[in-house]
Order: sequence, then structure tokens, then C-alpha cells
Amino acid sequence: MSSDPVRALLALAGTAGRFPPQSRYSGVETAAYTGADGRIVAYLRRRFIPAADRFALLQEHTVRQGERLDHLTARYLGDPEAFWRICDANGAMRPAEMEEEGRTLRITLPAGLPGGLNG
Repeated sequence: MSSDPVRALLALAGTAGRFPPQSRYSGVETAAYTGADGRIVAYLRRRFIPAADRFALLQEHTVRQGERLDHLTARYLGDPEAFWRICDANGAMRPAEMEEEGRTLRITLPAGLPGGLNG
């Protein structure tokens, strides 16, 4: 596997340029830039965090001392690698923000799915 994180992500996307549905990059397009020297550089297009109103609230959780985001994600969503879903639902760019003691986290359905407490 490449030590370049973008190349590693592109390799994960496979030849079809698609990421698995459980990936935060599912639906994000890949593109290529051709430099003046003719070298082609592949990259991911920008991923925008969906608007908060696209997430149906299931419940809230107040973070206690020592709680980790991967543990919370495993408890509520059944997948410790889905931490990015809690980040998205709370408009966070940095996962560490979600582990601040006393912070109230929104636990939601994936963006765009109806249901939950608010719909």
C-alpha cells in the first residue's frame, strides 16, 4: 500500500473509481490533473459535510471523561470505523472535537434517510 494517503484512497476506490457505501468517500468523484510536464495526478474531489437538517436524530449522547469516538460509534452504529458519521451529524471537521468531555453529540441516521426523532 502506498504511503501517500490520496493514492491509498484511490487504490481503495478500485478501478471503477467507487468507494464502498460505508466509506465517507462513497459518492465522491475522483479526477485527474495533467501538469505542464504531462504528468497525471489523480485526486479526490472535495467532500462537503451534508447540512445538519439532512440527518434524522436518533438520540443524543453526552460525552463522559475518557470516552472515545470509535467506541461510541461501535455502541450506537455498530461500526467503530463509521466515526465520520457522528462527525458529519455534528458538523465536525476534526474527530477529536467529538471526544471533549461534556459535549452533546447527535446520533443520527445517515444523511438523507427519513425517520428518527425529528422526522
